[in-house]
Amino acid sequence: MEEVESRVLIIGAMGRLGYHLAKFSLEYCHPTFILIRDSSPTDPERAQKLHFLSTVGAIPLKGSLEDEKSLVEAVKQVDVIICSIPSKQVLDQKLLIKKFIPSEFGVDPDKVQISVLDHQFYSRKAEIRRLIEAAGIPYTYICCNFFMSYLLPWLAQPGLKTPPRDKVTIFGDGNTKAVFMKDVDVAACTISAIDDPRTLNKTLYLRPPGNVYSMNELVAIWENKIDKKLEKIYVPEEELLKKIKACEIAETPYPDNMEMIFIYSAFVKGDHTYFDIKSSGVDGTQLYPHFKFTTVSDYLDTLL
Repeated sequence: MEEVESRVLIIGAMGRLGYHLAKFSLEYCHPTFILIRDSSPTDPERAQKLHFLSTVGAIPLKGSLEDEKSLVEAVKQVDVIICSIPSKQVLDQKLLIKKFIPSEFGVDPDKVQISVLDHQFYSRKAEIRRLIEAAGIPYTYICCNFFMSYLLPWLAQPGLKTPPRDKVTIFGDGNTKAVFMKDVDVAACTISAIDDPRTLNKTLYLRPPGNVYSMNELVAIWENKIDKKLEKIYVPEEELLKKIKACEIAETPYPDNMEMIFIYSAFVKGDHTYFDIKSSGVDGTQLYPHFKFTTVSDYLDTLL
């Protein structure tokens, strides 16, 4: 007897990652439900996304995280919940499901070494993990570190919105490596993990070789692509910490207040890569060797 694909509820399907999650869930033949606040969104982009997903088979469920009744009804209909936006409300429900994939999709909150700086950004994620585990809810945590659409379009240069063409700032010694993943690749791996017993109650790390680079290496790749050497300005750890402190004093609003903290975490402390995957979870590149991941070099080509 052929096994029926798990029924999937995606919370946050109108966002960039959530939209890709919904598309891959449908492509992989999962009955796919999407929780939406408004069945007729006024925002044109959201309306277009909803129309497309509905056309290809997604089942919209009107509701929100704040509406407990609608959330309970949605949860009752599915086997797997993927939450692409941070939320503790889902855990307030009695989750009788096969798997919960919470809003991780970044740095492993149990591995970061910057807890005194991060405005409790990672501690809140770690708290949700502990609640999931204490409740005995089956889970998979997805850690992809940076999305390519964040920092990489301006080569991790605070204040810029395009990659540098003349001079570049390098934080620390420039040799610590960070990981960049394209959101569509993260979505594909996430959906592949849904019914994969190897990912049950595990952390799934995405760290393909073509996506792991230091600042010095990123700059070298970019210089090669634009056929020009850039003036390099090195900012030592102590100076970067002063800049982070200045943002706190100036009460720089979110998310700008986190940009240099994320840079410090990745390119100075090495929070993406300082630990061995085998001792901490499972490696997505080994579980799914058939995936052709978008590399950093591929992405930088789009910026020329």
